[in-house]
Order: sequence, then structure tokens, then C-alpha cells
Amino acid sequence: MNNEKSDEQTSFTEPKADDLYRPDVDTNGVDEQKLMRRIDLHVIPWLAMLYFLNFMDRGNIGNAKLYGMTTNIDHPISDTQYLIALTVYFFPYALLEPASNVILRRLKPSLWLSSLIFCWGVVVICHGFIQSYGGLVTVRVLLGVTEAGMYPGIVFYISSWYKRSEMGSKIAFFFSSATLSGAFSGLLSVAIHNMDGVGGLAGWRWIFILEGLFTVIVALLSFWVIQDYPEAARFLTEEERVFVIRRLKNDVRLSAAGEKFKKKYVWQSLRDWKTWVAMGIYMGFDGPLYAFSLFLPTIINELGFTATKANLLTIPPYAWGCITTVAVGVLGDRIGTRYYMSLFLFATGAAGYIILIASRSPALSYFAVFLAASAIYPSIPNNVAWVAGNVEGAYKRSVTLGMAIGWGNINGAVTSNIYRSVDSPWYTMGHGIVLAYIGIGLICVTVMRIGLQRENARRDRGERDEVIDGLDNKNADDKNGHYPTVEAARLDKGDDWSGFQYSL
Repeated sequence: MNNEKSDEQTSFTEPKADDLYRPDVDTNGVDEQKLMRRIDLHVIPWLAMLYFLNFMDRGNIGNAKLYGMTTNIDHPISDTQYLIALTVYFFPYALLEPASNVILRRLKPSLWLSSLIFCWGVVVICHGFIQSYGGLVTVRVLLGVTEAGMYPGIVFYISSWYKRSEMGSKIAFFFSSATLSGAFSGLLSVAIHNMDGVGGLAGWRWIFILEGLFTVIVALLSFWVIQDYPEAARFLTEEERVFVIRRLKNDVRLSAAGEKFKKKYVWQSLRDWKTWVAMGIYMGFDGPLYAFSLFLPTIINELGFTATKANLLTIPPYAWGCITTVAVGVLGDRIGTRYYMSLFLFATGAAGYIILIASRSPALSYFAVFLAASAIYPSIPNNVAWVAGNVEGAYKRSVTLGMAIGWGNINGAVTSNIYRSVDSPWYTMGHGIVLAYIGIGLICVTVMRIGLQRENARRDRGERDEVIDGLDNKNADDKNGHYPTVEAARLDKGDDWSGFQYSL
């Protein structure tokens, strides 16, 4: 059983004949490195494009506000109403994420994800025609509904293709597009605003209309571009499909070969302490993420820069966040431990916000923004990979990710209200609340590390060993389950199986 407990494997090792998926298929001619490079090209770039649009379409409201969105309409919107409109987005966005992930597993990703993209593109276009507070609230609620499934869906989808030791860098590459979207959104808003008056529409309206139109076009292409799960991917040969699934099964991704939905998988997630601690971790970086992305242009603007300069000055922090996100993702996969990386990132973020609270210098505050970007954005793929890699079972993992990401995102409803205009230009209260969120994240990653380490030790001592028919094991206990074979125990228990070792 010791060889089953290796939690990080650097290359694919052919399982025993009895454990092979589709033993009739010969995969000896498959080149693993070439195959994985081809999978990378088919899977990651398009996902990055989709998340780029996802993040830009939810955050461009901050850029549009600087160009008169709340004042240049028939019924001007007050500061309080604007904050409420930002808040209502998060409730459907967060609440619908677990259900969306279950639907994603049962349907084809090419169908479900593409439909979501098309719908939110239409909603973004509708932003360009609002005339009142009621219209803004309506389109923000609809945007929350239609965007809900994208981020947790992409994370779950990636976890269906790659080993645990590979997920950090893959998620980092796709998530880095969020930082690029922040930088590009500011630049694009400046360019599109030059259309002010075209067709009788204000420049801020064209920001929504053109960006939403592009999203709709990408959605239509996605029906053909997005690949489905390995067992049905069109670009793989039969031998390559079998090879990928065996590779995942060998990494204790046993559900890679397909898993029928059962209610017990949902309950497994709800009863798992890791799910609830993960919610705290996600809270620790998602709250700061939305505060940062929604209000960075406003914060810079209040430091004494014009709307156009403020939008342009958002580009360097986002570019720096992109570089650090990719670097941390690759490094995390190579060193094989994610806790210390999380600890460092949360500490860096805390330092950034402490400076923002204490600073009364625009230059120093702008420097602190770089620290915040280099901590918030890399924390997300690092911790997402950590959580996803420690949950086995496709449906259980989809529910766990949906709940954790959903709870993290609902905290955007809080942080979208903390930067009040009355607190400008230094926003001490807002920065203080973000610092508290970072503290929660720091505590929760430490709890997760301690819990996983203790559980691994119990399994090493044999305290979790199941009774397996025909297998002599003095540590086996009926309270851990009774199974005809080791394979049956692995499939039924997922990461609760005694041979599953958690990555730290």
C-alpha cells in the first residue's frame, strides 16, 4: 500500500493489469510529453480567453463610472445606489455556483460553458442602454446569474484533465488572464471612450456594447473550440484518451474514467471539514480580489489623477500581478507544497494593506497597490489547486469547489460596499476590512495544513484502514468500511480512502 500513498508523481507509471482502464487498448506508442503539450494547447489558451472576458465584463463598470455612467443618464444614480448595484451581482453569482458545477459534470462543457458565455455577453450589451438605478440593478443581477458557472466550472474542468502536481501552473496560466483583463480593460476603456457621441450614445455606453458584442462572438466560437472531458475529447485518438484516463487514475483521480451521479457524493462534500475550511480560505482572497478590481480605478483617481490617467495607471499593477501569478503557479508545482506559498502571499498582501492604511502619500500608496496585486492574484490559483488536488471524486470535487468559490465570491457583496466616497482619498476603513479578510485567509490555510498533516499521519499509522476481503491487515477496522477489493474501497470513499495521501 505504500506505493499508493505517493502524493506527487513526476511521470506516468503504468498501473497493474488488474487496475487498467480499458485493458484491451495498447498505449505503448503514446508519447506523454508531446501529448500533454497538445492538451495544453487545446485546453488552456481558450479557457484563459474566456476568463479574460469573464473578468473584464464584470469589472468594466468601474471604468465606465469614471466616464459618467452614474450621472450621464436620465435618472442619475447616487453613490449608495451604485454600491447596492455592485452588491446584488454577487448573490446569484455565489448561490448558483455549486449547482452549475453539478450541471457541468452532467452536460458537455462545450454546451454548458458556451451557453453561459453567450447569455452574459447579451447582458453586458444591455448595460449600455440603462437609464436608471432600476435598470442597473436588473442587469447586474442577470450578470451574476449568467456568469456564476464560469470560474468554478473552468477550475473543475482543468482538474478533469491534469494531475494534482500539475494543476497549480495550469490554473495560474488561465487565471493570469484576470490580471491582463484588468490592465487591458483600463486601456480599452480609454480607447472606446473616444467614440463618445457616435450614434448619439455616450462613450461609457460603447464600452459595454462593444465588449459585450465581442463576448457573444467568442461564445458562438466556443461551441466548437471547447473540448469535452478526456473520455470524449475530439482531438484525441482512442489510445491517447485511454492513456490520459489511466494517467489520472494512477494519480488517484479514479473518477477520470467516468462517474455516475449519486446524492451521496454531495453529502460527502458537505460532511467534509476540508470544504468548510476551504470556504474560509477562499473568503480570504476573494473578498480582497473584488475590492481591488472594482475600485482600483477609483482609488487612483481619488489620489489626484484624472479619469483617463487613473485608468491608464491601473495597467502596471495588473501587469505585475500577471507576472507573479504565473511565477507562483509554476513554482508551486515544482516545490510540491502549497501551504508555505500561501503563507508568504497572505503576508505580502497584509503588508500592502498596512501600508495603504498608514500612507498619506500617493506615490507610497501606489507602491502598496503593487504589493497587493502580487499577493491577491497569485493566492487564487495556488489555493484553488491545493483544494482541488485534495478532493477525489468528480461530483464531490465539483460540489466542494462550487461551495468554496461561491462563498468566497459572496464576500464580494461585502467588499463592493467598503470603499465609500466619504472616505476618499485614503479609504482607511475599506483597506482595514480587506486586511481583516487577509487575516482570515492566513488563519484558514494554517488550519488546513495542520488538519491535512494530522490526517496523513493517521493513515500512515493504519488508523483509517478498511477491511478488504482476502487481505490480511492487522490495522483493518470495520468502522472504516468493508469492501471486496481495494479498488472498490478507492472508488467508494474517494479521498477518505486510507491510501489517499493529502498534499501539503
